[in-house]
Amino acid sequence: MKRLILITGRPGIGKTSVLLKAMNVLKTKGYKVGGMVSREVRKSGVRVGFEIVDFETGRKGWLAHVNHPTGPRVGKYHVNLKDLNVIGASSILNAVANADVVVVDEIGPMELFSPAFKEAVAQAINSEKPMLGTVHHKARDSLITAIRAREDAKIFEVTYENREGLHNLIIDKVVNFLQKLS
Repeated sequence: MKRLILITGRPGIGKTSVLLKAMNVLKTKGYKVGGMVSREVRKSGVRVGFEIVDFETGRKGWLAHVNHPTGPRVGKYHVNLKDLNVIGASSILNAVANADVVVVDEIGPMELFSPAFKEAVAQAINSEKPMLGTVHHKARDSLITAIRAREDAKIFEVTYENREGLHNLIIDKVVNFLQKLS
């Protein structure tokens, strides 16, 4: 059975939307879902950055912003390692300890600058819990290579054709896994 369910696809195709639909349905089914979600932030129609949200607590921070003064640079954005570590990595570790399902959105170039984030993802992968996540379509890192090589991992590509119903397939896989545990 697949325990690590990951979503990939082109930017803007709806990876996070599919993930959020699955997370919300799992929550309504009574499962405790925790971890980190990334959201694009726009001002006057122009993307200015990405925020990270602890799904369980709602705590928010900046993953990256065009006006952030320091941090690794990815395109026009500077990565905010402090918020990524304090909110992002911590939310993943909290989910590993306390949730039924661990969520990581996204494993991508910005997030991979943080050793704390990478360690939190590694702990989620090595836990016994199901993990839902998104993987940047072009990101290359030993962590992503290791995930792709695992027998308990399944990666779905979001397309225009499947994005409206893909969350149902993901929900079924996670629920079946959780039911076999109990």
